[in-house]
Order: sequence, then C-alpha cells, then structure tokens
Amino acid sequence: MARTRGKDSLGPAKKGQRRYKIVHVFTEGRVTEPEYIEAVRGKPADTGVEVRIANASAPGSQRKPIVLVEAAVRLMREETRAARKAKLDEKLWPEVWCLFDRDEHLQIPAALRLADEAGVRVAFSHPCFELWRLLHHKPVHGRFSGVCGEVVRQLPFAGTPEALKHMWPDELPENSFAQAKKWAQKINAQHPAHVPMDQRDPYTDVYEFVEKGLRVAGY
Repeated sequence: MARTRGKDSLGPAKKGQRRYKIVHVFTEGRVTEPEYIEAVRGKPADTGVEVRIANASAPGSQRKPIVLVEAAVRLMREETRAARKAKLDEKLWPEVWCLFDRDEHLQIPAALRLADEAGVRVAFSHPCFELWRLLHHKPVHGRFSGVCGEVVRQLPFAGTPEALKHMWPDELPENSFAQAKKWAQKINAQHPAHVPMDQRDPYTDVYEFVEKGLRVAGY
C-alpha cells in the first residue's frame, strides 16, 4: 500500500524504483476527515498514490473553506512549479484536494470558484461530512436545513457529539462504499443543475474524492 505520511523528493525515480503520485489533502475537520482517510487507506490496496494531510496542524481559524482553498491554491502553484522544474512526468504531478462542508460558512461560492480556477479539487458536503458517514448505514430522505447536529443524531453509534467526531476502521461496513455512493448520487440528483452548490441540501460528493483522489474503487 502506498504511504500516507512521510516526505518524498521530486524528480525522476531511480531505476527499479516506483514513483508514487502525491495527493495533498486540506481538511476542514481536524479529526473526522483525517481519520476517515486513514480508515480507507488502511484497506488492503496498492493505489499508486501517497496521501498527505496538508494542514494537519492548522488551527481552527485556518480551516474555514475560503482560507482552506487559498492555502491549497498556494500549495498547488508551488508543487506544480517544482514538478515542472524536476521534469516529472505530468501523470505523476502532485494533486491537491480540499474537503469542506456547508455548515454555516460564508463565502462557499467564492471558495468553490477559486478552487475550480486553480485546478484544486473539492469534495463538498451539505450540511456536513457526517452525511457521507451516515450513507454507509442508511438512505437519507428530506432536508436537514443546514443542521449538522441532526445528521449526527442519526448516526447509528452511541456517544457524545465530541466523541462521535472520531472514526474507526470498523465503522465502515464491509462492501459499504458502493451502496453509500449510490444513495449519495440519488440525493444529489434531486437538485436541478441551476441550484448553487451551497444550496443543495442534502448533498455530498465525497465518493469522488475516494475514487479520484485516494484511487480507491471500493471497500
């Protein structure tokens, strides 16, 4: 399995060595999203990518979507320059993702637009990432009116809201990805294309991050 942490230098790999594509991920949450990534990456697989949590030590003030994207754009530019200078095969150029939620954040449209213009990929959830977790266990009906607490309340686990921020590998039922993706696509399809992303309630496209960012086809 490709590494999730560690450092790597850009440039051609030595003969006989494999060069992994590096995927940098900025997460709004300090606990849930990184632990989800660890859980998924812990499944047996050789995906050909090395995943790095780019803002693991960032304080809460640096985790608002617009600030997150601005940092991701800077890193994207730096990594692209370094890859070009090192004459790295374009297929292996580093990739940058942001995972953030609607919650009650301002400037979501601006953050999405900035990311798109800079080539930064975004996995977005409304009202929050916990919607994607919930879809691993049951389908979702109706709106949440932007209240993440209602999503958390429906999670089939015991514990305080603070404790429920943590994710464990056994939280993901075997072969649950395909069903969660199917349910997510069903709720997403309810929203006409003209409805702005930040107004699509509920909505999540985290499955695209799993498939295209982590290069994991299922778990």
